[in-house]
Amino acid sequence: PIEVHEDILKKEWIFLMVATLCAGLLLSDGRLDLTDGLILLSLLVLFLAYTLKESKNKKHHEFDELEHAVDKSQTKKTWIMLIVSLMVLISSAKLVVYGGVEIAKFFEVSDLIIGLTVVALGTSLPELAVSISSVLKKQFDMVVGNVIGSNLFNTIAVLAIPGLMHPSNVPEDVLSRDYPVMLMLTVLLFLVSYKFSKKHIINRFEGVVLVSVFSIYMWILF
Repeated sequence: PIEVHEDILKKEWIFLMVATLCAGLLLSDGRLDLTDGLILLSLLVLFLAYTLKESKNKKHHEFDELEHAVDKSQTKKTWIMLIVSLMVLISSAKLVVYGGVEIAKFFEVSDLIIGLTVVALGTSLPELAVSISSVLKKQFDMVVGNVIGSNLFNTIAVLAIPGLMHPSNVPEDVLSRDYPVMLMLTVLLFLVSYKFSKKHIINRFEGVVLVSVFSIYMWILF
């Protein structure tokens, strides 16, 4: 079971919900254009500014203790690993896109379906690995933060940048089928986490429910 702090649900989740509703409203005209991209990018800037402000206003005693425990000699090594990891991630993203296009051609399915399945699952594997690692270390806040943060970034930035670079039409299925599912899962995440009680815990049964809903959605796509 995963314990969720109330602050995450009252702040970060609200940002995610606002971003989700805003994205749906902007895409409802069937276009993703420059204006949409600018609005979504503005939301991202606001969220980042809010997050930085919150982090400065809070005193994290645990971080202070960790800072003294960290070996300074490891800092350079950490930065090198971070840069190398980012380079590998960018290269992998290009391969995923190329592979997704080839799979779509081979099975004669639309790029949208491949994007919703193969590409989406492939790009989510690093996030899944982080979540599993965090659960094993009992860092539950990181698990929930990872889920909300990645969804928020995908909803805002990943939509905004293509809109700024190359305005395009939005497939009708996205608005009638895929977006409602995303909205429903966002609300469901809040309901299974909050429960309107003092303890906010996602138990195994609720985890199975979330996975089942996603599995049914995958089945519908094919």
